[in-house]
Amino acid sequence: MARVQKKLVQKKQAQSKFVQYKALLMKDVRQELRTREMLTSMVVYALLVLTIYGAALAQVGDKLQVVSFAGGLLWALIIFTSLLGLNRSFSHETESGCLEGILLAPVDRAVVFLAKATSNLLFLVAVEVVVIPLFFLFFLSGAQLAATTPMIALPLLVGTVGVAGVGTLLSTMTIDTRGRDVLLAILFIPVAFPLLYACVSATTVAFMGVEGTFGTFWSSCGMAAAYDVIMIAAAWGLYEFALDA
Repeated sequence: MARVQKKLVQKKQAQSKFVQYKALLMKDVRQELRTREMLTSMVVYALLVLTIYGAALAQVGDKLQVVSFAGGLLWALIIFTSLLGLNRSFSHETESGCLEGILLAPVDRAVVFLAKATSNLLFLVAVEVVVIPLFFLFFLSGAQLAATTPMIALPLLVGTVGVAGVGTLLSTMTIDTRGRDVLLAILFIPVAFPLLYACVSATTVAFMGVEGTFGTFWSSCGMAAAYDVIMIAAAWGLYEFALDA
């Protein structure tokens, strides 16, 4: 009897946490759909970075040279654009005082982390859906791409999950700091370097399609996935301290 009651209590707690998670997630989604501030700023920034890429690579005649380092260019674009979005992920909460209300509510801090990380992930994916085709159009439209190019979807997905998870924790830590834009970049780049290295490696292999290198592709994707599991679990556990600090 006691075991049955315990299971019922655990089920009710899980349902309550899911309701809290859904409410927080939908709050962020509805707010962004209404204002479109975060998505618009990220897309515009990404277009500016693509323009700079175009100026820097204007004198490159051989498109194959671009393919050889296209993975690095693509991930630099994603990381810099993500930093802009992560800096704004708590802007509405801090400006309207909503964050204090969330802290006073009986909401599990881990649920707050999961909801915010999910909303950041959705926004990053939405921007990538717009920006990545433009990257191909501007720089790779005339290049001979390997048949394995669609495989870049895997490192893009794994890398974006890691960026959203780790970035949510670090952006929370820098909410009330002076110069938080610079501080977030200083914290994020070293922490995310192993993920970035693995994803660039896997993306480059997929672009090049050289036989005998696909072991590197799968090992790099595995390294990125392991990074996601370890770092997101750590962020989950540390989020209460970061949010209440």
